Amino acid sequence: MAGGAGGGGGGGGGGGGGGGAAPPPKQDELQPHPVKEQLPGVAYCITSPPPWPEAILLGFQHYLVMLGTTVLIPTSLVPQMGGGNKLCMLFTCKYNSLHQEEKAKMIQTLLFVAGVNTLLQTLFGTRLPAVIGGSYTYMPTTISIILAGRYTDIVNPQEKFEKIMRGIQGALIVASTLQIVLGFSGLWRNVARFLSPLSAVPLVALSGFGLYEFGFPVLAKCIEIGLPEIILLLVFSQYIPHITRGERQVFDRFAVIFSVVIVWIYAHLLTVGGAYKNSGPKTQISCRTDRAGIIGASP
Repeated sequence: MAGGAGGGGGGGGGGGGGGGAAPPPKQDELQPHPVKEQLPGVAYCITSPPPWPEAILLGFQHYLVMLGTTVLIPTSLVPQMGGGNKLCMLFTCKYNSLHQEEKAKMIQTLLFVAGVNTLLQTLFGTRLPAVIGGSYTYMPTTISIILAGRYTDIVNPQEKFEKIMRGIQGALIVASTLQIVLGFSGLWRNVARFLSPLSAVPLVALSGFGLYEFGFPVLAKCIEIGLPEIILLLVFSQYIPHITRGERQVFDRFAVIFSVVIVWIYAHLLTVGGAYKNSGPKTQISCRTDRAGIIGASP
């Protein structure tokens, strides 16, 4: 009986199979990766912030990192816009800091806007430990605005600087409005679903590598200060942690602060000791610690 029932069941199964294969199960819609409270190998996450003293030091170190990239933008653009024209008169006006007023204003504006954007993204943005600062993506477009024909006939450098700045600000307002519409309308969400770390990491890496085009030529202008900074940064971040092997990751976590403080003291000693007395004007501007004039020119 059991065998007959089994055979009948098999025949019924065969008859059911002859009626056509069952449809494949419906594939679930792609879902975002689940949020984890703590990631392995990461010291601090959203739910495990560092202590306040360490958080302040880490924030100041992040500020030092973004300050270098922020200063490069005005350094490249302000002379082309007509600002800083007293730079050639540095050694005749006894290093008056007024020649850097336009550059100081642009640096202050970039730092202020970066701070506001960073605070906003910590409230309702991605909440990532990132500073929303100036982007080098807009540099080619900005240079094309600076070289536009409608500004070539302006003789007064101050007037030229102000009109070019207004044109750049208008273009940035229009571009940011489009980004705001894409963000708040939810249209970008449909595109972000198809982005993975495999596609995002190369994009971020290429954006970072693009900074070498602006940073290394500036470093080469004063190799006796720039090269020790790179060496110390590598030593503190890559080698000393393997030698000490302590539980507190001090040197690799604060490598930028340690290296910047040591190299700044070293550069100041070179300036005070008269190492650049017989150097040319360009070397003195790049290497001496008392020739920038940015702080004195700040309004």
